[in-house]
Amino acid sequence: MEESQLHIPEGWEGRELGTLYLEKRKSKFKVSDATNYGGIPFYTSGDAVLEHNEIQTDGENIFLATGGVANVKFYNGKVAYSTDTYVIVGKENIDTQFLYFKILDQLYYINTNFFQGSGLKHLQKKDFRKHFFALPKIKTEQQSIANILSKIDQAIANTEALIAKYTRIKTGLMQDLLTKGIDENGNIRTEQTHVFKDSPLGRIPQEWECLSIKDIAERLRSGVTPKGGSDVYEKEGILLIRSQNVYSYGFKLDDVAYINEEINNRMLGSQLKEFDVLLNITGASIGRATYVPEGFPRANVNQHVCAIRLKKADVNNAIFLSSYLNSIYGQNQIYQNIAGSNREGINYTQIKEINVPFFNNDFELEKFSEMVIKSNERINSEMKKLTKLQYLKTGLMQDLLTGKVRVKI
Repeated sequence: MEESQLHIPEGWEGRELGTLYLEKRKSKFKVSDATNYGGIPFYTSGDAVLEHNEIQTDGENIFLATGGVANVKFYNGKVAYSTDTYVIVGKENIDTQFLYFKILDQLYYINTNFFQGSGLKHLQKKDFRKHFFALPKIKTEQQSIANILSKIDQAIANTEALIAKYTRIKTGLMQDLLTKGIDENGNIRTEQTHVFKDSPLGRIPQEWECLSIKDIAERLRSGVTPKGGSDVYEKEGILLIRSQNVYSYGFKLDDVAYINEEINNRMLGSQLKEFDVLLNITGASIGRATYVPEGFPRANVNQHVCAIRLKKADVNNAIFLSSYLNSIYGQNQIYQNIAGSNREGINYTQIKEINVPFFNNDFELEKFSEMVIKSNERINSEMKKLTKLQYLKTGLMQDLLTGKVRVKI
């Protein structure tokens, strides 16, 4: 970014990035040298932080990818890093964490302008150093900004940890509910206290049946992408549910498309009803499932999403089937079918042959639904909190890192 393009607030200055930091020495470690033991964070050009058993540096450091796609990380403590990682630290009058947030805020620009080359792109350090930044002259103002943003980052990390914890708890709960179930007293069955039998699904309670989706489904349908693709999408109208909208915890509609009445009428076979179970059938998100809740707006699906309409279409059966498809037991069957085909997708015939446990007991089905709803509500609550925190961070970065909003020092 050129100096002439920057608005520099009072008390700030414009500096070339290369004048703000010192470089750490190039590492001797390759990415393949990760030990996966030792407890020392090992930074590479990839997104994941690996593990090493040797310390290379300590204190506050910024870790930049030098190959592939731009990414940046900050860590304060004992670390190791790979040879494809550019490690920098703020000079004496520059707060390192503030510098990290400035780089993070302009990561898209850095990736677009400073990563070049045929094949695998690489960071052009010479150009990167010349990148022009506006920043507070006084280090204490830099530190105040960094402290605010780091607190938001910590809140985000804490929320992500809670989501991971609640997801693990739900996974364990699903394993019990889908293999042992709940008896008439509301207790999880065991083979020590109840009678079990062999089935194509393995050992299941005597009371259960093993059925396939074709036994419990009235029909399976998917839609199409309307002729003209995204050019015919509307800003409002009838929802067109695509694979990016279907998640195991429900719908994610921040990137939803809309179609008009005319197009929807040409897609009569894939119009959705309450309690349809939706399954992603192609692409990277294959296997994700959810259901259409009561009171959901009018909607249709494209060709990447299959709508399973149940013979007994109610909330309990919809929750059960979508939960089963998202479980390890449903996912294993889905991916076994993919492994046997020549493309990354699953067809109607394969979906119909997926085996599911059938409870034969409304009480057990209701209890299952009740427990899943409570588990999902806990996860969804944290997901909403996470989204709010991410929006807050974006807004704060735009305000604080440009000097639009000043902090007291």
